Amino acid sequence: MNDVWAVFQSGGIIIIPLIICSIIVLAITIERSLVLRKKKVLIPEIINVIETIDKPEDVGLAISICNKNQGAFANIVQLGLQNKDMTKAELKELITDQGRQEVRTLQKGLVILETIAGIAPLLGLLGTVIGMIKVFTVISEQGLGQTQALSGGISEALITTVVGLSIGIPSLVVFNYFTDKSENLIMDIEKFTAKLLRTLSAFHSEKNNLAKEY
Repeated sequence: MNDVWAVFQSGGIIIIPLIICSIIVLAITIERSLVLRKKKVLIPEIINVIETIDKPEDVGLAISICNKNQGAFANIVQLGLQNKDMTKAELKELITDQGRQEVRTLQKGLVILETIAGIAPLLGLLGTVIGMIKVFTVISEQGLGQTQALSGGISEALITTVVGLSIGIPSLVVFNYFTDKSENLIMDIEKFTAKLLRTLSAFHSEKNNLAKEY
């Protein structure tokens, strides 16, 4: 443990923002892993509501199920059910607007991951430059005989580069993974909400036809 701490100390001041970046990446990775679980987003009870609802009288029960299962998917479905008397065009626009808001929830933190994936290697490069400046300063002031002073600057130059890449590469991998996962979930949500829209539109048409008969 002491050896690890000594290595980080050798990285100089740039090692501090790099450590902060690594903590942020770890926190977002854990949080997104929990939030973007398929069964947590595409809640089976909500899917069952969409698959089985076949008459307007079922809407009240469906809304109560949505209330018990809060989340991006449930919010969109509940909004559609609560506004079932709208025309198809109006309902589609309402669901689309709500969907855009829920997409932000599903992709929360991904921009931060992408940013860290870009800046961590650059911070490492900055640390390298600072370390090399120290090396050349020692050479110009004390000559090549001060090996201990030279090694300190060289260590700082190399360690920050390694740490920066060690954070940047996994961050990029995690960002791509969660981006792909969120996009797949969004596509599934769109598929089920399209089915719900067709069902509710049929209810609306049926209601209008009955009204015309009377």
